[in-house]
Amino acid sequence: MVEQDAQIFHDPVSALVQYGMDFLRMIPGRDIIMRYIASSYQNDPIRSLLELALLIFAVRTILQNRTRSGQNTNNFVQLEEKDIDYLVKEFQPEPLCEPLSAIEKRDLEEVPMMVGHSGPRVKVTAPDLSGTQPRDALNLASFNFTGMVNAPEMTAQAQAILREYGVGSCSPPGFYGTSDMHMKLEKCIAEFLRKEDSIIYSQGFSTISGAIPAFCKRGDIIVADAGVNFAIQCALQLSRSTIYWYEHNNMASLESVLHRVQMQLKDQVPLRRRFIVTEGLFEGDGAISDLPKIVELAKRFKFRIFLDESYSIGSLGKTGRGLTEYQNVDPDDIDFIIGNMAIAFGAGGGFCASTAFAVRHQRINGLSFIFSAAMPVMVANGATTAMHLLTTQPYRMTNLQKNIHKIRSVLDRIRSIEIPSAPESALIHVQIRSKHAPKSDTLQVRNAHKTVPHDLSVQEQEELLREIVKNALNQGVMLVRDRRLRCVRPDVAPVEDIDRPSLRVTVTSELDEGEIARAADIVRASIVSVLGDTRR
Repeated sequence: MVEQDAQIFHDPVSALVQYGMDFLRMIPGRDIIMRYIASSYQNDPIRSLLELALLIFAVRTILQNRTRSGQNTNNFVQLEEKDIDYLVKEFQPEPLCEPLSAIEKRDLEEVPMMVGHSGPRVKVTAPDLSGTQPRDALNLASFNFTGMVNAPEMTAQAQAILREYGVGSCSPPGFYGTSDMHMKLEKCIAEFLRKEDSIIYSQGFSTISGAIPAFCKRGDIIVADAGVNFAIQCALQLSRSTIYWYEHNNMASLESVLHRVQMQLKDQVPLRRRFIVTEGLFEGDGAISDLPKIVELAKRFKFRIFLDESYSIGSLGKTGRGLTEYQNVDPDDIDFIIGNMAIAFGAGGGFCASTAFAVRHQRINGLSFIFSAAMPVMVANGATTAMHLLTTQPYRMTNLQKNIHKIRSVLDRIRSIEIPSAPESALIHVQIRSKHAPKSDTLQVRNAHKTVPHDLSVQEQEELLREIVKNALNQGVMLVRDRRLRCVRPDVAPVEDIDRPSLRVTVTSELDEGEIARAADIVRASIVSVLGDTRR
C-alpha cells in the first residue's frame, strides 16, 4: 500500500491510467465493449466520432435548463395597458356551433313541456295550446313501454337506496365505483336473459360503442344491417374494422354479402374475426329482425353475432326478455346481447350479456366501461326491480300487446299513411304515403318501389307531420316527430324508408282500454284532418 501511494506521488499519470484500467475491469462485459470500440475505430473511425458526438449532445440536452427564464424577452411584443384593454374589448370568440335556422328555432319553441312527473298521463304546456293552464294529455311520445317510469315500486326503491348509498359512485367501476348492487344487477341481467354473465355500462348510448371496439379491431370483418341506429354506426367507426352493409332487414341480401365475404377471405392466413351486427327491433322504423335466419346464416358462414335489443327487451316476449324469447331462439346462439336500460327498464345505463370470458375481456378493454363513472346505485337497483316486475307481473306485457293491436287496427285503415313498423312493435313509425306508392302494401312490393321518389319534399312532409302533432296535442294526445340522428355514412348505407320523416307513436301498457281507444281515435282524426283519408 505504501509502495502504491509512493508510485502515485512520483508518477500520477501512470497511476491514473492504472486506476482507469482497474475500473474497466470492474465493468460487466468489458471485453465486448473494448472489442466493439476497437473494431469500430479500426473499420470506421468516422462512425465512432459520430456516436461520441451524439452521446455528448444527448447528455447536454438532458442537463440543459430548458426554461431559460428571463432570456429572449426581446422576442415578445411589449403591450401597454391600453393596448391590452383594446384587444380584449374587440375580441369576438368563435361560436361553438352553427346558429339555429328559422325552422330549427320554430321547432325548439314548439316543443311541449311536461309539468310534473312523467308517465302515461301528463300535464303539458305548449305555445299552440289554447289557454294558459297546463292541459291533460295521454302520453304516446316516451319509451315507457311497460310503465316502469311511474311504477310505485321503482319510486320506493329509489328513496330507500338513496338514503343508504347516496347519489352517485363518483368513480369508475375499476376503482371504488362498484358496489354490491352493481354486481347484483349484472347477475340478474345474466339470469333474465339466460346468459352466462353480463357487464353494465353507465351510459346506454355508449354501451355498444364500448362493446364492439373491445372485440373488433383493424382488419376484422363486420357485416351490418344498413338500418342500424346512430349509436351502432358510431361503434362501427370506432372499431376501424372493414364494414360490409346488407340491405335493411333483407335476409337474402345478408346471405349474399356473407357469401361474398367468405369467397374474398378464402384461403387467407391468419383467419380474420367476423361479426354480424343488427338490432332486434329497429329504432329507425320499428321493424323486427328475422333472428332465426340470422342465427342459421351465422352458423353456416362462421360469424359471431352482436344483437342490440335496446327496443325489443321490455316490449317483446311473454316476459319481456326480447327477441330471443319472442322468436324462440336459444340465447346461447347469440354471442353478444346488448341493451339500453333507460328504455327497457325505465332506469339508466346499458348492459352487454355474453360469456364470462367475454365479460372479463370488456372489463379491461371496454373503454366506455373503464373511463366512465359507475352509474348511481339507485339507478342500478331500479333496473333490478324492473326485471323483477316484468317476471312477476305478466299483465304488463299482455296489456302492452293489447294496446298495440288496438292502435294498429285503427291506423292500418288510414290509406294516406304508411307504417313500416312490425305489427307487434310498440314503436310505431307513421310516414306520409307517396302518391307514387304501390297499391299493395306487401314488403316485396314496397322494396321494388324504393327507388321511386316521394311526391313531397322532406320539408313538405315535415310541415304536414308538424300539423298532425299540433292537432293531436290540442285534442289531448302527445305525439312527437322522429328527431333521431341520421346515418353517419349516407353514401355507404342509404336507407330511404328509415331516412324519411315520420311520426313516432310509442305505446304503453299503462293506458286502460278506454284511454287507448280514445288516443287511437284522436291520432286518426288528426291525420285525416291534415292528409285526408287517402292521397290518391
